Amino acid sequence: MKQNKYDDSVFFDKYSNMDRSRNGLEAAGEWHELRKMLPDFRGKRVLDLGCGFGWHCRYAVENGAKSVIGVDISQKMLSVAKSKTDTQNIQYICMPIEDIDFSADSFDVVVSSLTLHYIKSFEDILRKIHKCLSKGGDFIFSVEHPVFTAHGVQDWHCDEQGNRLHWPVDSYFDQGMRKANFLGEEVIKYHKTLTTYLGGLLKAGFDITGLVEPKPAENLLNTIPEMSEELRRPMMLLASARKK
Repeated sequence: MKQNKYDDSVFFDKYSNMDRSRNGLEAAGEWHELRKMLPDFRGKRVLDLGCGFGWHCRYAVENGAKSVIGVDISQKMLSVAKSKTDTQNIQYICMPIEDIDFSADSFDVVVSSLTLHYIKSFEDILRKIHKCLSKGGDFIFSVEHPVFTAHGVQDWHCDEQGNRLHWPVDSYFDQGMRKANFLGEEVIKYHKTLTTYLGGLLKAGFDITGLVEPKPAENLLNTIPEMSEELRRPMMLLASARKK
């Protein structure tokens, strides 16, 4: 399902007011770990799948990337990305990432931040990424952790007083569509197991070079009280891989 929730005005306004939307990469709880996994961008051709406001696109250019293409389904997201971009080295394309069809050896690096849990088939997008990457090219992505997506509702189990008791994990091996509650809105996501993510990379012809279940950065833990809840269960999974 090629869902475009981010062009819904109500949802987009809520998303735009998140800390990570207003303040960029440094406000993202996983950025301190994801940054370590990124390759040397100097002289590289980069593809960002699900680029959103273009934070990673601009970071790549600021760190020497030769060219960057950012792909996103949302016109609203790309309008903001373009307004924040003052370089000719970045091109934004509005389309579902499932529909990409770049020629072989088009890119040296592919990145995707918190997007691939919105698509049904991880295997299909991996084939397309493998095709357009150069030999030895790097693929780095973040997704919502399978522990986070399994139950679907994506909310804590609370007692009658509203105290958060635990994060429910259920139907873990039942992969597929979940109707999640995100920013008070119903959003369709696709649960995938850890085996699907890691096994898929290996089957598609990648070597796995890194894997992190990130804790929030210390500065965010110290300044955002509710961020401490993120230490109770993994919310995200970060992975890096290299085309053989």
